Amino acid sequence: MNISSIPILTIVTFLPLAGAVLIAALPRSAARPVALGTALLTWVVSLILLIGYLPRPDFQFVETLDWIPLFGIQYKLGIDGLSLILVVLTTTLMWVSILASFRPIQERIKEYMISFLILEVGMIGVFVALDTFLFYIFFEIVLVPMYLIIGIWGGANRIYATIKFVLYTLVGSLLMLVAILATAFAFQAQTGSWAGAFDLTVLRETRFDPGLQVFAFLAFFMAFAIKVPMFPFHTWLPDAHVEAPTAGSVLLAGVLLKLGGYGFIRYAVPFYPDAAQTFAPLIIVLSLIAIIYGAIVALVQPDLKKLVAYSSVSHMGFVTLGIFVFTEQGLQGAILQMVNHGLITGGLFLLVGVIYERTHDRTIARMGGLAGATPVYAAVFGFFVFASVGLPGLSGFVGEFLTLVGAFDFSPLVAAIATFVMILAAGYLLWMFQRVATGDLSDFLRGLGHHLTDMRPVEVLTLAPLAALVVALGLFPGLVLDLIGGSVGSVLDGAATAAPIRFALWP
Repeated sequence: MNISSIPILTIVTFLPLAGAVLIAALPRSAARPVALGTALLTWVVSLILLIGYLPRPDFQFVETLDWIPLFGIQYKLGIDGLSLILVVLTTTLMWVSILASFRPIQERIKEYMISFLILEVGMIGVFVALDTFLFYIFFEIVLVPMYLIIGIWGGANRIYATIKFVLYTLVGSLLMLVAILATAFAFQAQTGSWAGAFDLTVLRETRFDPGLQVFAFLAFFMAFAIKVPMFPFHTWLPDAHVEAPTAGSVLLAGVLLKLGGYGFIRYAVPFYPDAAQTFAPLIIVLSLIAIIYGAIVALVQPDLKKLVAYSSVSHMGFVTLGIFVFTEQGLQGAILQMVNHGLITGGLFLLVGVIYERTHDRTIARMGGLAGATPVYAAVFGFFVFASVGLPGLSGFVGEFLTLVGAFDFSPLVAAIATFVMILAAGYLLWMFQRVATGDLSDFLRGLGHHLTDMRPVEVLTLAPLAALVVALGLFPGLVLDLIGGSVGSVLDGAATAAPIRFALWP
């Protein structure tokens, strides 16, 4: 059967919602297996998409249905290489996260699994929506289940963390909504018609007035910069990570941060290329600050989870840097870094969760000697640490290398600064691993006695697919680069014809 003849994007987007409804109707004991089965089925459907996708620059599997015809708003879905690879990343991390939650989560299991599946609906919807109003709806849907996941199943300070997360995100997304509406009204004024006023494929071919570009780009920038998060909008992230349950941290780092990078590539730069060129130098400076700041603050963190959280700020700085240098290698590196960060940091958060479940403590100073007591755990932890450092042969290296090559084309000084910070990254990660894994078993860990056990088979199963993908993409980065070639080309073609906007307040 021809895949394009069935609404496969609607299926992959709303299958988790069907699973959530089913869990609500079934007894509590069925929540875990139904949630895992739904997540695995969604993952299989996303792999069918991957198999059926042809690496071309256009959108494929497009589904269109008039929603609010008066304003040209449509239910329109479609994927290209960029959205496809992020959908597969989302569906992979979702079943891993649900499986990792089986043992730690013992209260309100039905509500927990329903929240995760609704979160998956929002995340996949963001990546496949081709209508800006529909994109905004999915972008907001993501907020509600993550609010519940942190606020109900989080740590002691969860209420503060979750309210801070919601307020930051809500401010950015409401500004984005204003920009979406302003862009639609400007399109209608230019063309005399509402048809296509919210259509991504139409809007990216339309050149808007410089004044609108500046203010709309800044509104989109706020929404996506908070989501990435870029310096100085990052302060919600460490709190949210520390208080979130392990699986919540995996999806927060692995997928939710990517909504920001995806939004820059898919919407902000193609819609407002002149404004993107105007503000690119400022964004590059902020990206470098994030890379440096995240690394330095991670270096002094006493908490394992907070260290990984600040490393995310640093690593995502490479993503925004790669996007706004407007070179092919830079943008390829940024997209690859988004995928790599999802796999590697997701794995690190799972590993922090493994040790926290045994010790109920994340203080680095209280650890030590885990390599002798839990050799399998230490080996897997070491693997993901080296992947995060950017060891050649693992996926972290290729993304950062391409970003640095693209940055060098833009400015050797920018590339030199970013390269220096990679040394800092090696410093804080390897120093952390040395303190946790090597030496004699600490008094604190010795006091746990038989509770300090090595990794269980289920825990190995959650990390094995991530480790396999880290190796596969490290050795064969073309698996991703071939898929995203068309997406990269279309973004850069639009940016190449743009020119910085000159106005009174900008020299």
